[in-house]
Amino acid sequence: MRLTPVFALLGLLALSSTGALAGPTLDAMEKSGEVRIGLTGDYRPFSSINKDSQYAGLDVDLARSLAGALGLKLVIVKTSWPTLSADLAAGKFDVGMGGISITEARKEIGFFSVPMMSDGKTPITACANVDKFQTLEQIDREGVRVIVNPGGTNEKFARANIHHATIILHPENLTIFDEIIAGRADLMITDAIETRLQAKEHPELCAVHPDAPFDHAEKAYFMPKDLELKALVDEWLTRFKDIGALQRKIDEWVM
Repeated sequence: MRLTPVFALLGLLALSSTGALAGPTLDAMEKSGEVRIGLTGDYRPFSSINKDSQYAGLDVDLARSLAGALGLKLVIVKTSWPTLSADLAAGKFDVGMGGISITEARKEIGFFSVPMMSDGKTPITACANVDKFQTLEQIDREGVRVIVNPGGTNEKFARANIHHATIILHPENLTIFDEIIAGRADLMITDAIETRLQAKEHPELCAVHPDAPFDHAEKAYFMPKDLELKALVDEWLTRFKDIGALQRKIDEWVM
């Protein structure tokens, strides 16, 4: 395979010698000269789309790094949280990026890379309300309005933990925080990294204990069940982390 010299060979040769789950994804990438990265474009700091339809974000930068390491052209494919797994299964992209949490349901569909970071769900609300929404018990009360974007782990967490408060589904994740500022929702429960960024950009909003979230989950890159592809992505991501480049990118986009 032409792609392997970019990476450490020993582990890849060991995998190839077994022949286990060696899928067609890498062959298709090599033939096309492209790596197709699936992004939702609505989850900052991982990915967003500007008015000129250009993608930017932490995982957009990392997608460029991965494409460069593979010696392939980067092609970004638009996906969504409700269709993420179906789009991967349909072969619409080669690697899903953009803040994807590892879940058992997604593991039924594809492989995940080694984790790129750990995070957890925590509230973001108007700064005047921080003391009111410290716990799930305080949040899950009649009259409280919890806003959430549909189709991903935020909605899954809300459905599992919110039974008395009102859940408001808002389809546009990039404008969801404006709803809290406008007073049309009381809070959102989302990943701590997102609450930090939004609180930084909107002084009206405060992240509620982002260093002590309600749960913990790992974020990673999502791909078809092709062991050779996983080995390449893992090798690239591990090196990127080991030299400190990943943390520098996180700091660049969040701090």
